Amino acid sequence: MRKISSVLLLKIGIIITIINVNFGQDGYSNDREQKSMKRSDSEWKRILSSAEYHMLREKGTERAFTGKYWDNKKEGEYNCAACGQKLFTSKTKFDSGTGWPCFYDVVDDKYVNFMEDNRYGMKRTEIICSNCNSHLGHIFNDGPNPTGLRYCINSASLDFIDNNKR
Repeated sequence: MRKISSVLLLKIGIIITIINVNFGQDGYSNDREQKSMKRSDSEWKRILSSAEYHMLREKGTERAFTGKYWDNKKEGEYNCAACGQKLFTSKTKFDSGTGWPCFYDVVDDKYVNFMEDNRYGMKRTEIICSNCNSHLGHIFNDGPNPTGLRYCINSASLDFIDNNKR
């Protein structure tokens, strides 16, 4: 099993500390003022499908091998389904065998935030869209080179833009 690099681990630790100091120990405050996106729950419910709302706003998880992108092999980009922020590209997508779309890197570190997630008796690191504060999935340290990371994302949290249809 590969380890998360000490630099990335430090970076995640700093982000979690900032979130805990500013937003409460559980890190799930909805009072966070967004730079670009601040919507009420009723607005999100109107904009998103019920599955998208459950994943993105209620921190749900889709069953493995059921999402529309877990086996997508097309070239393109994956954006946040809530706000459209570019998150991943097909160049960093890989088959992890888990049944969810997985990536070994993000387009830019500033597009995601990390939060400690201790729900369900597990200690994990949640991935959040930095633009709209939506739940995307979780990050693990068992991915391929060059990062050794696995960004495990719910398909319902993503919109795919096919390079051949631009």
